[in-house]
Order: sequence, then C-alpha cells, then structure tokens
Amino acid sequence: MDEKDTMSSFWRLLGYLRNYRLLVGMNVLSNILTAVFTVVSIPLLIPFLEILFERSYPSPDPVSLGWSLDQLQAYFYYRFGLLIQEQGREHALTIICIGIILTFFLKNLFRYFSLFFMAPVRNGVIRDVRAQIFTKLLELPVSYFSEEKKGDLISRITGDVQEVEWSILNVLESVFREPLIIVGSLGLMLYISPQLTLFVLLLIFFTAFVIGGIGKTLKKPSALVQHKLGVLVSIVEEALSGLRIIKGFNAEHYQNDKFQTENNDYRNILTKLLWRRELSSPLSEFLGIGVVSVLLWYGSRQVFADDLAAETFLAFIYAFYSVIDPSKQLSKAYYNIQKGIAALNRVEQILDTPNPIQDPPNPQPAPKFNHAIEYKNVGFHYRQNGDAVLSDIDLYIPKGKVIALVGASGAGKTTLVDLLPRFYDVRSGSILIDGVDIRDYRLKDLRHLMGIVSQEAILFNDTIYNNIVFGLQGVQEADVIRAAQIANAHNFILATENGYQTNIGDRGNKLSGGQRQRLTIARAILKNPPILILDEATSALDSESEKLVQDALVQLMKNRTSIIIAHRLSTIQHADEIIVMKSGRILERGTHQELLQNQSGEYHKLVELQAF
Repeated sequence: MDEKDTMSSFWRLLGYLRNYRLLVGMNVLSNILTAVFTVVSIPLLIPFLEILFERSYPSPDPVSLGWSLDQLQAYFYYRFGLLIQEQGREHALTIICIGIILTFFLKNLFRYFSLFFMAPVRNGVIRDVRAQIFTKLLELPVSYFSEEKKGDLISRITGDVQEVEWSILNVLESVFREPLIIVGSLGLMLYISPQLTLFVLLLIFFTAFVIGGIGKTLKKPSALVQHKLGVLVSIVEEALSGLRIIKGFNAEHYQNDKFQTENNDYRNILTKLLWRRELSSPLSEFLGIGVVSVLLWYGSRQVFADDLAAETFLAFIYAFYSVIDPSKQLSKAYYNIQKGIAALNRVEQILDTPNPIQDPPNPQPAPKFNHAIEYKNVGFHYRQNGDAVLSDIDLYIPKGKVIALVGASGAGKTTLVDLLPRFYDVRSGSILIDGVDIRDYRLKDLRHLMGIVSQEAILFNDTIYNNIVFGLQGVQEADVIRAAQIANAHNFILATENGYQTNIGDRGNKLSGGQRQRLTIARAILKNPPILILDEATSALDSESEKLVQDALVQLMKNRTSIIIAHRLSTIQHADEIIVMKSGRILERGTHQELLQNQSGEYHKLVELQAF
C-alpha cells in the first residue's frame, strides 16, 4: 500500500469523529489552551532570571499598552520596573513565581481536559468500527466465509480493532496538540533569535526523516504480526471446537506442536517489531542532545559577545526543550500510526469486501407465495472459472407439495436449496416464486417465507426460550409453548433446571442431539413459514430420537411446501415427488413407487444399498 492509500485509510478513520463533534471541539479547544499556556510559560522565565541576575531596571518613561510584540514587551518591562521600584525585588519575585505556578496549573488542567474529552471519543470510534465490522459480517454472503478462517475474522474484530485504538486513536492527542506547541515555541524562538532557531529546525527535519524512515519499515511486519495473531486464534478456535476428536485420536501433542510453532513465530516477529519501535525514542533523544550541544556552544558565543542576554538565552533553551518533547511525541505518534495502519488495513479488507447478494434497486412487493417455486435452467459454480456444481436444473414445486432431493454426497442437493433463500445467486438461469425472479424481491421479504432445519442443530448460548423465539418479535409465551409441544420438546424443556429460561450452553452442548434438533424444529414451527427446507434433519440421530424428531417434522410439514434433503430414504417414501441427483444434474424424478419400478435406475440402486 502506497503513502496515498495509507493517508486515505487514516482520514477514513478520522471520519468517524464526525459523530462526536462537540467532544472533539472541546478537545481541540483544550489542546489550543494547553499550547497557549505552554508557550506563555516560556517568556515568564525571563523576568525571573533578570531579577535573579539583578538585570531588571524600571523604564524611565511611561509606556502605553499596544498589540504588537514590541509594545507588549515594552509595556510589561515598564510595569515590572515600577513594581520593583515600589515593592522591591522580593515582592516582584513572588508575583512572578505565582504567575509561573498559575500558568503551569492552567496548562496541565487543560491538558487533562483534552484527555477527558478524547476518552469517550476514542472508545466511541472503536465501538463504531467494531459494530460496523459485525454488521458487515452479518451482511456478507455465505460464500465469503468458505474462503476465510473463522479465527482470523475473530482476530480482526478484536485484536486488529484494539490495535487501531492503541496505535492510532491513542496518539490523536499528539497529532492535534503537539504541532500547536511546536509552532508557538518556534515562533517565540524566531522572535528571540532566528539564527539559533535554525539549529532547532534542522533537528526537527532530521529527526522526522530518520524516525519517519523507521516508521515506514514497520508497516509490513506489523501486518504480519496481526496475520499471525489471526492464525493463533484460528488454531485455538479449531482446538476448542474439535476437542473430542483431538483427545479421541491422542492428537494433543500434534495440536500443541502446531500451536507452539505459530506462537514462537508470532513472538519472534513481534520482538523484531518492538526492537525497531524502541529505537525511535533513544535515537531522537541522542539527536536532540547533539543539537543541544551545538546550540549551547553557539548561543554561549553570542552571550559572551553581548549579542544576547544570558537570561534570554536560558529562556530560549527552555523553549527549545518545549519543542523537543512534542517532536519526540510526534515521531512516536508517526510510528504508532504506521503500525496501526497495518491493522486498519485488515479491518478495511472486511469493510470494503463487495457483497454480490444485494437487494434490487426497485424491489417487488413482498411475496405471498400463492402458486409455485420454479427452477428454470439453473446453473451454478462457486468460483468464477470453477467446475459446475449444478447444470441445467429445471424443477417445478407447486404450493403445498413435499419434494425430496436424494443422491450421493456431492450431487449438489444442498447447493440447490441454498440458492432458494439466496445464500448464493445462480450463475445462469433463474429461480421464480409465483412467476417472479427471487432476485427482484428484498432479501428480508424472500427469507421471511422460509424456515430452515439443518443437519447440524444451530443453537446459541442463550436460554431455550430465546433460541425458539430467535429473530422474531412480539411473540406470546403461549405460542412458544405450543410450538415446543408440536415439536415434541415441551416435556424435556420442563424437566430442565429452569424450564424455558434454562441456558443451554455453547452451541446447545447441555442438550442431547435429539433435544437440540427438536428445538430447531420448534423454532421453525413458531416462525410458521409457508416454505420449509429440511437438510438431513434426522441423519445424525439415534433411532429413538429420530422417531421423536420425525413425528415433529410430520407436524411441521402439514400444509407447507417442503423441500427435503435426505440420505435415509425411509423418511421420504411419502413425498409427492422425489428428485434423484448426480453430479449436479437431475437423473430421475417421480414418486417412491414409480422410481422403484425402474430397476436399473439410480434410485433403485440407492434403496438396495440402504436395505442391504
């Protein structure tokens, strides 16, 4: 990524600040006042030193107050001289010390205010970015997640977003405040001595060049660090998900070695990154000391030659240090921003991922589904130039009919039904509901027609009640109980610790397989969709659980258009039409009895294999 793209990413992040205009405005005001009192504190040292060196005398003639620097300085010395003449040096020294204390108090007070106002902004921006990523992940099509590692996506929404907060938002104070202090201090230094200021400018430019060069070399390893962290999270997620298999195959050692290898790589890359980062602070300090030495030598010569007062030179040195620290902070901020940009780029990869599954510009009214679903010459492949998964699919499904899809694994059955709710879009042909292409409907309206019960019972770490109600609003408790009763789930729910308010754990692991599946059926019953998709809903169950689930499915399919994917052919004998698929094509279709009559047909072979 070039410098232009880097700045584009940075300004895009700052665009989130628009939501916090008032707080940002208060922060900027506080930073301006911090810079003002920082710069004001510098010339206050001059009269203190003049009193100390007994160099201050009252002005012989009255001076009127003006707005130029020379007039302000002349008026100050006139009033200061009168104060010494009338009250004595000790009283004048006390006044100056009170002024210095008050100035530094206000400087640090407004510095705290700047941090106070920025804290909710930083945390708010990170909340907004994280929310935007999660929203985007929910919007992206299923195909996106087949190409990405789940752990890496988790790492981006957690680790990468946090890195953006630490590396970029954490240094916004420096970006907004330090330039003001530098400009103010440099202006004062230029007023005192343009020649001495030249050395300071050389230091700033040289430091920016050296530290900036180091910062540029950090983007690539920073991106690699974030990638390695994503790999680590992926390994942990896979290990926790597959713990039974790991233990069952005595693969703990293999999985541990895999994790330790990646963990060591992450440590080594991060160490090299930190070595480079930590170089910026001592290097800038060394450069600063070098220039200070030259500055002391050159300035002392001017003092010895009476070209510059000693107290003015000491104030200049203080002003110089007021430039050095902000310069170091800016150098560190530049490094951190470069480091954070690498994490921000990984976040942007998600945010900028195009979503091919979109609502149409002028959607049709929400479908009611009165007549039929029709697949017309449908073809599909997952990758742009990949092999065809479905070819020449023509299928007519009248309302209220039960259609079963059978065939060997890889025949395209699941892909065929995934096209209906637009988890993927057809590559050729079209799918129609009541004669209207499903791509002409809003996704929300289209999917509202469908209920899905998959082979794996997808449940969430929540209560039984919330898992049944999932995604629905305004549901009555009586309706939830009725749905559970129809799904043969009510009795086992009441037997749990807290009934419908029992938490079922991660992925419902506190329940048996049959219980989990009956909850998903209850969820589908409660939604009451006109179209039902059953994807191997009973294949992973024991005989007793299968009987209970099968009874629940019979209740669920009443008066509904159902598309069933089944390997157990005994469960679909009463389907209105059975579609036999192989290699992405339809080979046979008919009722159970009609297909059995063709003894050389694919369906007959499948029945014989299962009977055997």
